[in-house]
Formats: sequence, structure tokens, C-alpha cells
Amino acid sequence: MSVNHGANLYDLSKKYGFSKDEFLDFSSNINPFGTSTLAKEYVINNINMVSVYPDVKYSSLKKSISSYCKCDENNMVLGSGATELISSFISTINPKKAVLLSPAYSEYERELKKNNCEIIKYFSREYNDFKIDPVELVDFINEHKSDLIIICNPNNPTGFTFSKYEIEVILNNTNAFVMVDETYVEFTNTNTYSSTPLVDKYDNLFVIRGTSKFFSTPGIRLGYGLIGNQDIKNKINENLDLWNINIIASAMGEIMFTDKNYINHCVDVILRERDYLYKSLNEFKNLKVYESKGNFILCKLEDKIMTAHELREKLIPKKIIIRDCQSFDGLDEYYFRVCVLKPEDNRYLINSLKELLK
Repeated sequence: MSVNHGANLYDLSKKYGFSKDEFLDFSSNINPFGTSTLAKEYVINNINMVSVYPDVKYSSLKKSISSYCKCDENNMVLGSGATELISSFISTINPKKAVLLSPAYSEYERELKKNNCEIIKYFSREYNDFKIDPVELVDFINEHKSDLIIICNPNNPTGFTFSKYEIEVILNNTNAFVMVDETYVEFTNTNTYSSTPLVDKYDNLFVIRGTSKFFSTPGIRLGYGLIGNQDIKNKINENLDLWNINIIASAMGEIMFTDKNYINHCVDVILRERDYLYKSLNEFKNLKVYESKGNFILCKLEDKIMTAHELREKLIPKKIIIRDCQSFDGLDEYYFRVCVLKPEDNRYLINSLKELLK
């Protein structure tokens, strides 16, 4: 397993002599429109709140998240980013055997190994466009008698997504805990693909979300987990620090989750631009492009004239950064991923690729 989370803009800025703000970072999967203006203005106008402790119960923040996710606010834990909650949940349930969908985000494997958990990988396959049949997955989980299944939904980097009804198939037909990481689900139709309403119904479901990607706030480190199993929820909370969410993150969250104009605008534009990128990338004869429900698209250089790393290096002088996906288990050196940026940036990417992929 290789640990690689994409571009380090600070290092690239030093190496190439560009300001990090000049780069078009197609590798990070962060909403290009920035965070909610209402949330930023609230913080600016109430900056003196930094001299006050946050509400230890985070009642207003939980109420906002509950309304946003359509679930009971009592079925919630807060963390300083989704990664903390991934770690806390895994250490709390202490699984002996876990099924991990691959290729996938590397932190799942890291956290499982910390807990000496046996990892059984279920690989989505290129010949099936990385799609997964939930019934076949259920059979695999039961065959291996695993007590945890980890699902990134939509999956990073393949873009495949289970509907919430397919997640229910898994919940109803296995004895395993199901951890669903919904980091990218807000870039799609949440009524169809989000499992957050299911936490009020199933005791073996834990849904994780963060605000870094969709709300473009990686700097405030705000994540939340939704779980109806009160025993596990209480054990997770016992191991989290008091006031683990700072007051800026808490205040911004209260506003962001209710800013419907911002949310609807971002979804509308990003989904439209994802369609543009998908169609435009498919026009390249030497690219295999995979359908995605996230704000990113996985591609493969089929003619193998150059590797994804070589393509990435050719794009950097144009101030474009793509994600070389060789570090993902199950992918080779010809896969790369691009995320959806602003309309003018997406068109610049396509035009730059036309110069290189003739």
C-alpha cells in the first residue's frame, strides 16, 4: 500500500517557481467555488467569539446537521475531520476481519492495520467498469465471515456509487457493521445515493461525512458521524476530546448546512461541468473514461504511449495538476483522475490535453 494524498502545492510551488494560488489543482477534489459566503461573513462579523468556549453539547450545530442529513440529531458524533472519525469508529468496534473495497482511499487500510485487523480486499474490476453488484458483495462478506465492511460512496477514485437501497441490501443480508464514507455524496443526488436517513433504522450502520470537499473547508477540520447504535456512539464519544470542534468550525457549520442557495448552486454547476468533462474526455481516442457520481473522473491512457506520471509532469508547466493513480491498490501507472473545477478551468484542461494526447 502506498500512501499518497495528491499534490503538495507548497513543494510544487518551490520546484516550479509558481505561486501555489496559480495552480489549477485537478487532484484535490475540493469544491472550486469556495465555502459559503454567509458562513464566512458570520465569522468575520463575530470574530470576538474566539474568546468564548464552544457549547460543549454543540446543540445548534447538531440541529443543523440533523436537518441537512434527514436523521435524528441524537444519532451523531462530531470529529475534527472525517479521518478522526474513521479512526475512532474502527478502534471502538475493534474488528477482527474487515472487507475493504479496492481501489480505495488509503486511510482505511492504515487504520485497520493499526488495530491488527485482517483485511480482505474485494476488488472492483476494470472489465466491469469498476461497478459492483451488491448481491455478489454480500456473498463475499458472508463467505469470509467479516465483521466490518468499509464502503466509500461515491468511491474514490473509481466514481462508482451504491444507491441507498443497495446499501440496505448489504445491511439486511450480513451480520457485519457497515461503515459508509460519504465524503463525496453531496456532489450527486443525495435522495438516491445517501445513506444518512438509514442510521435511524439500522444499528449496524455508521455513516461518515466531512466538510472539506463539498463545503471547501479543509482548514476548519469538521467532520461528523451518524450512527443509531447508542452503545457504540457513546464509546466513541468517551474517547474524543472535550470541545474537539473549535468555535469557528462550529459556527461555520451551523450556517453552511442551512445555506440552500449556496448548496443548490454548487450542485447544479458541478454536475453540469462533470457531464461536460466526461463527454469531452470521451472524445479522446486513447482514453478510457469511467462514469462517475463524484466530483472527479477516473481515466486510463489506453495506448500506453505515456504513463499517467509523465502526463502529469507535462501538465505542470501549464499550471495544471492531475492525480496520478498508480498508488491506488488495483490500478497501474496508466490511470489518472481529474476533479471538476470551474467552467473556464475545465475547458483549459481539455484544451491542454488536446495538445498532449494527439
